[in-house]
Amino acid sequence: MYDPTRLAALVAVAEAGSITRAAERLGYTPPALSQQLAKLEREAGTALLVRHHRGARLTGAGEVLVARARRVLDELERARHELARLTGLSGGTLRLGTFQTAGIHLLPPVLSAFRRAYPHVELSVADCEPPAGIAAVAAGEIDLALTHTYEPAEEVPLPSSVRAEPVLVEELVLVTAPGHTLAGGSARLPLTELAGQPLISMAPDHPARQGVEAALARAGATPSVLVATPGYALVCALVSAGLGVGVVPEMVARTTATPVGVRALEGGQLRRTISVAHRADEVAPAADAFRALLRGAFTRARHA
Repeated sequence: MYDPTRLAALVAVAEAGSITRAAERLGYTPPALSQQLAKLEREAGTALLVRHHRGARLTGAGEVLVARARRVLDELERARHELARLTGLSGGTLRLGTFQTAGIHLLPPVLSAFRRAYPHVELSVADCEPPAGIAAVAAGEIDLALTHTYEPAEEVPLPSSVRAEPVLVEELVLVTAPGHTLAGGSARLPLTELAGQPLISMAPDHPARQGVEAALARAGATPSVLVATPGYALVCALVSAGLGVGVVPEMVARTTATPVGVRALEGGQLRRTISVAHRADEVAPAADAFRALLRGAFTRARHA
């Protein structure tokens, strides 16, 4: 049986005319989407696409499968709408909170999928830098919040009414100015190599980062510039200008608008966990449906 996610990927490539444009539409990276298409071709037992310098086109077998795939996906969409009516998702409001990185790079494709599945649910999105989102969920001001924690760090207990479900764990990586000596090489960099390096810091005014920056201090990194607001875009801009080095989540490093060198750190012990916070023991069909879409999106990202 063909995976509907891979069928949707093939349809997207057929409509977009290239894997790159289809990946942007679906919220994948081009390599991840290529892997999904390769798996579909193995399932089909034949080539479905021909890649060329301008993009990709369907083979004869691909055209047959796309025609059938559109029918299958249409039926699944109808089923989602019918189930939505049965489960109370034909109206109402879903209130979301998110921090900036997740709001820009993770939330849009999941919101798009939710809108396609439940078009009659009204959506609102609030800017909630951690830990404010958890407090807002506990107070009933929003239904769900994307939040994060860092390692190493002291564990902060959640309010008894709130649960946090981890959806993605990412390493923190070194960012430097382009051409910096520490950016060269593919091997993981020992933290001790940061001794004496000027560090663009986000502590002490960023509580979640304090444990991470304590580890960097023990390795000898020297605070140079303090960015007191939780703005990784500013950290990367200062790093790019040569004012120091930074240690940021990998997602931030790969998507920053300013050019930086990126290098993985030895041990992989500096991490950020992104979670979705929700109220426990509450019947909330829209929130439950959104959490299910989040789990599916991040599961695909981990296994792509």
